[in-house]
Amino acid sequence: MDVHLRDLRYFTAVAEELHFRKAAERLFVSQPVLSRQIARLEQDLKARLFIRDRRSVQLTSAGEALLHRARHLLEDWDAATKEVITLARKEQSVLVIGLQTGVGRGMLHTLTQALNAIKWRPELHQVAWNDATAGVEAGDCDAGFAWLGTTINPRCDYVVVAEEPIMLAVNSQHRLAGRRQASFAEISNEPLVALPESAKELRSFWLAEHARHGSPAPIACEAATADEALENVAAGTGSVFISAGNSILYAREGVHFLDVPDLPPARLAFLWRAGDTRDVIRVAASALQQRGDA
Repeated sequence: MDVHLRDLRYFTAVAEELHFRKAAERLFVSQPVLSRQIARLEQDLKARLFIRDRRSVQLTSAGEALLHRARHLLEDWDAATKEVITLARKEQSVLVIGLQTGVGRGMLHTLTQALNAIKWRPELHQVAWNDATAGVEAGDCDAGFAWLGTTINPRCDYVVVAEEPIMLAVNSQHRLAGRRQASFAEISNEPLVALPESAKELRSFWLAEHARHGSPAPIACEAATADEALENVAAGTGSVFISAGNSILYAREGVHFLDVPDLPPARLAFLWRAGDTRDVIRVAASALQQRGDA
């Protein structure tokens, strides 16, 4: 009897959540599919793993034993996979770059030229906002472009490649749409389009919570991508803070941008794992920093 890693991931999610619906959402599968997989796993193992009724889900002693082993197996497999992928990238001279949003500013052209000069090439991966290190800390990416929040992850080294004023994107029919700038005091009560809660400190930064002295930011809705956020602005759902450079990248009909000069600037960083001293990282970081300083 062979149990697939997928079965162990499904089991572990249910065991940690103790809730089938929440586990299904975490795994991006339907609840009926998850229930069938767990039932099949119990059948294959000839053991009951969960005690469940309409109100609760609990692990059996067999389930607790399997959870301990399953976690180690999944961790070992994930570590082995990352090691193999890293070695394959090295052999192929590929540097995987994580991106939270569009970068623009000529950065990718500069990066590609610098890597090509040493016979490497970049491979771009879009990552979710809930990873403030653009896939670097998790090992999914070798390096990445990410906006810095109010704190810096000690597991990453970085260089700042752009520092830009923060602007507010408002609907073109907004009361401030004819203005070129506004103070934070004038806009502090504006309902905002927020990043998902999973984005944590980046969500906090782009809600300007550091300037609110403990007062909560008014939130109109959440958006998982910059495009989604700006579409909500165009629809009149709410406003959103954005860097000056991104106001060019994401400009669209129905949206007006105004400066907020009393907010601290946004900093875009190129980052990599702390202790990664490879020449390819040094070359990439140096080229991007020089472009940012130009």
